[in-house]
Amino acid sequence: MPQSKPAFKAQLRSLLNSHLTLAHPIFDRLMDPDAKDIVLLRQVALQGYQLTKHFLGYVEHLFFHCPLPTFKRGLLINVYEEETGRLSRTDNHVVLMQHFIRALGISDEERDAARPLPATQDLIDYRLHAVRGRGSYHIGAAAVMIASEGQNLEVKAGEARHELLGKVYGLKEEDLLFFSVHQAEDVGHVEQGLNLVSELCDTDRLQQEALHAVDHTCRLFYAMYDGMYLAYCRPAARRTIPGVVA
Repeated sequence: MPQSKPAFKAQLRSLLNSHLTLAHPIFDRLMDPDAKDIVLLRQVALQGYQLTKHFLGYVEHLFFHCPLPTFKRGLLINVYEEETGRLSRTDNHVVLMQHFIRALGISDEERDAARPLPATQDLIDYRLHAVRGRGSYHIGAAAVMIASEGQNLEVKAGEARHELLGKVYGLKEEDLLFFSVHQAEDVGHVEQGLNLVSELCDTDRLQQEALHAVDHTCRLFYAMYDGMYLAYCRPAARRTIPGVVA
């Protein structure tokens, strides 16, 4: 017996809010004003860039295959903003992330040479397979629009992660536009995702699959940070990026 739409939507939201990646120890290290670990921040940013490069493709698939005309327009607007930045009066969102990476002292050549760690690739692949898969549209929508876009809404002590990082590393507001734009926009995107998934999932099986998608995607995000922590924070780990000086 499926839940009512309001009850199912509330459960999706509660599940998202139960996964707080900001609690991961890598953020304690990044946000420590005494450490100012710029090498670690650069490495984490390059892994984040691997995600950013694929995000427009996820949303394009969700737009193209959306079975509900009521939601198709909203997804088109999302695609338009990701591609152009016109609605936020900024720029293409990949370009915004590139600005942030340059502000950290990473060259374009070093940025383009970076590759995803295995756990980062797992997160990329899971969402890609979900949005492309036959019969898995609701899973892709839950993974991308709820679990993924919801990551940008987390705060610590009332401040978003980019605001905290900006203070620690002396970054300017324009350096952090990628994050501030997403924090503002993703409130609406998550709500749109909750409404879309609640509308799509009208059986118990579909609801359980969507709930699993939110839970699993959030766990993949946490595993991605685990992968970075193991690769970059262990004493024996190689803590440099070729060509980048701390």
